[in-house]
Amino acid sequence: MSTADAKKSAKSKAGEEAAKAEEAKKGGSKKKLIISIAAVVVLCGGGAGAFFMMKGGDKAKPEEVHEAVKLAAVYVPLDPPFTVNFENVSNARFLQIAVQMMTRDPKAVEEVKGHMPAIRNDLLLLFGQQTAAGLSSLEGKEKLRAEALETVRLTLGHEGIKPETIEGLYFTTLVMQ
Repeated sequence: MSTADAKKSAKSKAGEEAAKAEEAKKGGSKKKLIISIAAVVVLCGGGAGAFFMMKGGDKAKPEEVHEAVKLAAVYVPLDPPFTVNFENVSNARFLQIAVQMMTRDPKAVEEVKGHMPAIRNDLLLLFGQQTAAGLSSLEGKEKLRAEALETVRLTLGHEGIKPETIEGLYFTTLVMQ
């Protein structure tokens, strides 16, 4: 092979390699472009999906928004403590119970205070029906607590207040003598 032929061959190999390198660059650019477009499509699709999930089919009701944000518990004491007499069936002669109600609705606190006489009346009637024997066990005390909560909810329901706003009722003192 002559020197001229060798030069031509070297030039053609260098030209081929340059052409391959150019094609590889273009192919790499195409791959980058395709990946970029795919990433944008995925991000847009995810954003749209999240938007429609959060939005839902209809507007959220104020109650649903309120439930989503859990407010701090507020305890409303029913002062003074309740004192009722037992029947003369046992050594215990009276029952004294201090009660607090729990709600997360600030509006319910004012409504409870406004209807305190009706609430206290209904709870006094409930507590007055109890016996010392019935309250001597944990189960008896828990049963009375559940009945007291239901009584308060019913009383408030009769006054047009949502009963479920009162989430709990707790005995902070329970004394039998």
